[in-house]
Amino acid sequence: MKKILVIITGSVACYKTLDLIRLLRKKNYQVNCILTKSASEFISPLLVSSLSSTPTYHHLFALDDEVKMGHIKLARENDLIVIAPASADFIAKIAHGNADDLASCVVLASDKKIILAPAMNEKMWLNEVTQQNLEKLNELGIEIIEPENDLLACGEVGIGKMANIEKIFDEIENFLAIENLLSGKKILITAGSTREMIDSVRFIGNNSSGKQGIALAKILKQANAQVTMIAGNINLPIPLESTNIKRVVNAQEMFEVVKENLEGIDVFIGCAAVADFKVKNPSYDKIKKNIIKNLALEFELNPDILEFVGNSPNRPKMVIGFCAESHDLVVNAQDKLIKKNCDLLIANDIEQGTIFGSELTKAVIVERNFSISSKIVDLGRVSKKDLAIVILHKIKDFLFK
Repeated sequence: MKKILVIITGSVACYKTLDLIRLLRKKNYQVNCILTKSASEFISPLLVSSLSSTPTYHHLFALDDEVKMGHIKLARENDLIVIAPASADFIAKIAHGNADDLASCVVLASDKKIILAPAMNEKMWLNEVTQQNLEKLNELGIEIIEPENDLLACGEVGIGKMANIEKIFDEIENFLAIENLLSGKKILITAGSTREMIDSVRFIGNNSSGKQGIALAKILKQANAQVTMIAGNINLPIPLESTNIKRVVNAQEMFEVVKENLEGIDVFIGCAAVADFKVKNPSYDKIKKNIIKNLALEFELNPDILEFVGNSPNRPKMVIGFCAESHDLVVNAQDKLIKKNCDLLIANDIEQGTIFGSELTKAVIVERNFSISSKIVDLGRVSKKDLAIVILHKIKDFLFK
């Protein structure tokens, strides 16, 4: 039986967590709960225990518990920690490593996956300090289920309402379904856009946000894979430790870093939107328009990173590519699958550029089966997170077939 630790912090939304406990118990999970001091102003330990059928912990210095090192036991013996609701104060506390109560001690001492569902006033959520704290937690691998935009308890309308309980429950189920699927496997991902300089201030690039690569990194890390990302011009938080993120600007830099990190990799995922061409002779100074009236640029090809990896002497066991197309998705994907020697290729319909920065994409998967034909799966419109989950299972099936 899976054990889930639910930490309830001080927010009026904590009454909703009682429904989450009910849902988890119906699915036969063992639910242990910690109630912070401020949360106990809204609901009682007795009420929580009556639903969880287990003792509710709420005091760091409870003698019976701490003689047995209760905060360490809670941090270790549960399979997953869910903080719902997570107040702005508690988010700040764990972002800075404070441990002045039982709940924060358990989080600091834990080596388990943590899912966090914030709830607060919109101004508190949008406050720069809160956003910096959330970014810290995201980098530490804590899953953040963003709040909803709705009427808030304070009477204002805006973002800050705790996510729907069913959504939180689904995140818990999804995590428990994929944990350890790729334990120990080494995965290298390229993501984001590349920029090719024209002069010291201007560049040629594209609108790729890196969201698909970020979704992949998050899901693969949840599956306990060792994930390294080579990130080109991504401004969003990347849910990996800083030592596993290699920042680059242009295609040549990305190519060199891929070569340096390819040894011992089980799976390579080429998700970055890499420029096909670069300016042959970029200027090291800003080009002044009063000096050059009609600017003519000469281009040359960039190295094809995916083709290099697919045909490399130390080729990973599995090579996955992405391509962005405006038409003939299947034909182009099949052609690139063979040319670049991939095992899987995902073709995204760019839809006049609307997929860039969006949470959704439109994808076709072409899978190599080492025969004349290839297996084609048309996913249609799908979230980038759901596409990442599909790719995760494709990787698992390929590596363990």
